[in-house]
Amino acid sequence: MIVLKNADTFSPSHMGRRNLLIAGNSIEQIQEEEFLTGNLDITEIDCKNLLAVPGFIDGHVHMLGGGGEGGFKMRTPELKMTTLIKSGVTTCVGCLGTDGISRTMENLIAKVYSLREEGVSAYCYTGSYQVPIRTLTGSVISDIMLLDPVIGVGEVAISDHRSSSPDLHELARIGSDARVGGILSGKSGVVNCHLGDGKKGLSQLWEVIAETEIPITQFYPTHIGRNEKLLNEGAAFAKAGGFIDITTSWIPSKDSEKVTSAQAFKILLDRGAPIDRITMTSDGQGSLPLFDENRNFKGMGMGLSDSLFETVKESVLKYGIELDQALKVITLNPSKVLSLPLKGQLKAGNDADIVLLEADTLEISGVISGGMIMMLDKKLNCRDTFE
Repeated sequence: MIVLKNADTFSPSHMGRRNLLIAGNSIEQIQEEEFLTGNLDITEIDCKNLLAVPGFIDGHVHMLGGGGEGGFKMRTPELKMTTLIKSGVTTCVGCLGTDGISRTMENLIAKVYSLREEGVSAYCYTGSYQVPIRTLTGSVISDIMLLDPVIGVGEVAISDHRSSSPDLHELARIGSDARVGGILSGKSGVVNCHLGDGKKGLSQLWEVIAETEIPITQFYPTHIGRNEKLLNEGAAFAKAGGFIDITTSWIPSKDSEKVTSAQAFKILLDRGAPIDRITMTSDGQGSLPLFDENRNFKGMGMGLSDSLFETVKESVLKYGIELDQALKVITLNPSKVLSLPLKGQLKAGNDADIVLLEADTLEISGVISGGMIMMLDKKLNCRDTFE
């Protein structure tokens, strides 16, 4: 059992000073009064100068690495558990990207189980950029329904020169199958859509929504901050009831339209996008290729998990967004779109995934994942298996 004493608590709504009791892997109780623990064997952590917030959810991570644009040497490395912990991420969702050939669903699911054994909550999508969707069991429905880690489909590329250019029928079939798989299994069944900088933008998703009975919430477009056009379309998508996602890893470029991720967040809010329909993900370990105007490869960067909270922090410190609101985009909001009800909120009965922040700097000081103290006073208490 663990007691967090006198923590300024955000659920993510601001609760004020609270004491939190953790039993096993769950939050047992949150209260103003001190707990009467008697002679029980309890670890107490004094949090008088700390903020307690929900563990961060990163809903788009390349656990196996990504890349390949630019050749085999451009393949990015696998994700480490300690990378997540140092970034405050206690729950992540893995995906395959451009390379759905040498990186497979079998490997991705094995990586999910590996991360779970090492102490974080992990899930994945079935498929990759390409259409038809390459599944493990033979269908999207059965992958979602029968494979425990699989919660949806993605990242399916649209409006991108690396995509399979799926048409309306193909996108509708993917959305429908993902929806049925989710309904039958009690999972999200969401379709995570990679948005490139092509001229179609979100138009294909709008067309599917208009021409079928599939609800707007079935599709979850990411990289929405890529350019001004997508920001405008993304704001409209969110105002219509959909969820949109900002990627927090990016490469500054003189010839790029892209604004910073924190700027994109502020722009979306200024354009009327409801904050409850916005999430952020890191694209951690994913490739960040640069192409010229003729789509020729110019260079490569890599997505970083720590960009997730750094963007939230910038949103608070530079753009004046209140902390309890900014936290939603990496806690409560992704728990809703991914249908993870025990995540993203500090309340009795939920999983004990908690990040401790320094009150004056908002630096990550401690991380509790599934009731285990993984980091305290900025010092890791855990190691990757082969570290």
